[in-house]
Amino acid sequence: MDATTDKAMLFEPYTLRGVTLPNRIVLAPMQMYSAQDGFATDWHLHHLAKFAMGGFGTVFTEGLCVEERGRNTYGDMGVWSDDFIPSLRRLADTLRAHGAVPAAQILHTGPKACRQRPWEGYGMLGENEAARGELPWTPIAPSAESKNRGWANPEPVSQEDIPRLVDAFGAAARRCAEAGFDVLDIHGAHGYLIHSFYSPLGNDLDGEYGGGREQRMRFVLDVADACRANWPDDKPIFYRLSCVDGVEEGGWGMDDTVVLARELQRHGIDLIDCSSGGIGRFPTAQIIARQPLFQVPYAERVRRDCPGMPTMAVGLITEPSQAEHILRNGQADLVMLAREALFNPHWPLQAAVELGGDEQFNKVWPPQYGWWLYRRARSLHLAGRK
Repeated sequence: MDATTDKAMLFEPYTLRGVTLPNRIVLAPMQMYSAQDGFATDWHLHHLAKFAMGGFGTVFTEGLCVEERGRNTYGDMGVWSDDFIPSLRRLADTLRAHGAVPAAQILHTGPKACRQRPWEGYGMLGENEAARGELPWTPIAPSAESKNRGWANPEPVSQEDIPRLVDAFGAAARRCAEAGFDVLDIHGAHGYLIHSFYSPLGNDLDGEYGGGREQRMRFVLDVADACRANWPDDKPIFYRLSCVDGVEEGGWGMDDTVVLARELQRHGIDLIDCSSGGIGRFPTAQIIARQPLFQVPYAERVRRDCPGMPTMAVGLITEPSQAEHILRNGQADLVMLAREALFNPHWPLQAAVELGGDEQFNKVWPPQYGWWLYRRARSLHLAGRK
């Protein structure tokens, strides 16, 4: 995007550390459950490349699992071995070649591991999966009790497990750097391993990593330190948090998130990726009533109460005017799209025209498309004047 031709904040560049994002529109990490033994395929290459061509300034991989047992399904992508670096580098190189900043998310699904793919039921692995060689394994979590009804109980984390898990995140960050990604996002939300540590709903431990808020936050900060130590100093790290658990009492809330965000800032984290929920349910898979922009207040609160910490808003942002309003009102520094991008991979290019007029076909669209679309638009305009 040529930001000098646009007044919209959506198309202004944004710099964090030594990385300049060409605009404020980010493609969210979205699990596609289509990897083969953890490896990206040509499907993933074409899937992500179209978003770079569609004008997203920053394009994230789906969550890359830091341990094999940390996968949600057999179709999850992995980064638990150096063997994954070449295929991930191919993704990063392709995104960069098409004008986007390549970004990677790393995660461990913890108690939500060992599931069917969503379109297969998203339940426990059963006979059908076993028949094709997809055998169940035991998840790991800071609790011996499943927080989701009908799921298998996880193996409780031991004191010996914790440094190995922290090291797995650090090694994953190193591999993402070697693969050529310029932004890293640590997935600490949605009832996955990190979230289950800091939320009182997910953590039944005592001692250094359980009990009070400070103890429950320790694993989050240890992971931040490990990733910062293994990630280039001139490249930013985002941290995705479930800012609220969404329960009436006993859960994690916004006051807690502000405290954690301030600590993460001191531990070298550059932006908070603001999401919500996930313990005891799927935050994204359930069909429940939600209003547009329902998570934007979380990004606004962190940005306001944690000075100097940028935020990213996500959650039913579908219209360019909504995204522009979020930025202009100082509610977030970046906006992230997920399902709307699946519906319209050219959303940023469409937004440029909606906010800046038909001339944007010539300024920001690929010339192979824009040359024709500008003429179509002008022809329709002239016809409408007759």
